[in-house]
Amino acid sequence: MSRQHPIIAVTGSSGAGTTTVMQSFQHIFRREGLAAQIVEGDSFHRFDRAEMRARMKEAEAGGNKHYSHFGPYSNLLEELEALFRGYGASGRGRVRKYVHDEREAAEYGVAPGCFTDWQDIEPGSDLMFYEGLHGAYVDDRIDIAGHVDLLVGVVPIINLEWIQKLHRDKKLRGYSQEAVVDTILRRMPDYVNHICSQFTHTHVNFQRVPVVDTSNPFIARDIPSADESLCVIRFADPKGIDFPYLLSMLSDSWMTRPNSIVCPGGKMGLAMQLIFTPMILRLMDLKRRG
Repeated sequence: MSRQHPIIAVTGSSGAGTTTVMQSFQHIFRREGLAAQIVEGDSFHRFDRAEMRARMKEAEAGGNKHYSHFGPYSNLLEELEALFRGYGASGRGRVRKYVHDEREAAEYGVAPGCFTDWQDIEPGSDLMFYEGLHGAYVDDRIDIAGHVDLLVGVVPIINLEWIQKLHRDKKLRGYSQEAVVDTILRRMPDYVNHICSQFTHTHVNFQRVPVVDTSNPFIARDIPSADESLCVIRFADPKGIDFPYLLSMLSDSWMTRPNSIVCPGGKMGLAMQLIFTPMILRLMDLKRRG
């Protein structure tokens, strides 16, 4: 952690909705006039798209049907920790971009599924913002979470996460239902062993819970809307959180535990603005004092 060069990380699995949360933070950065160095978790995958497919086929031929992006073996986690450590110390580091589709390929001049070259971070950023799979990863050698000043988890209940992934990958990426289901099944051991444990290290968790039937996510025609959901917000340390203020601003919300608020799903964006704006301003105040 660093006063001069704070780091914010949003962690959650593919399809959890971390990109939506990133947009909420970008609104705060823009409103407060902050220059954020954005780091995408996909840029720290170890292999490009073609090589990852080859690795999965090789693993499956050897009897391993669970080789996935969720595992530490397919990500540059030591390099990610080094980036966080270096940025916290000096505001410096090297980043790259993973190119997802043809639109990004035209922008960056790199084929979809490949990486841009590593580049030095532009000087002068106020903070670093990471969004991806492993922002809170910890094991016996690596402690990425320990370098983050504000760590946020995004964790829709599992059936909702699957519905979101099915709709995104089928509609936006052109994958078949069978291919998406195969991906879900392949990732499950790594999800249990390497993703779930990260949410014990987060400072704030947001979990969207639909109030419509999602018992069979594989036949759902639509993603439950925000108005068909509740949002559970859990604070690891409730000290200093103004719960009466949050309850007054988030109408129809209530507390279920001393560190947890439930609000209507449509108020999730507002809740993030109310919760994270003072936290970010506090980080900036410490930066100025430092």
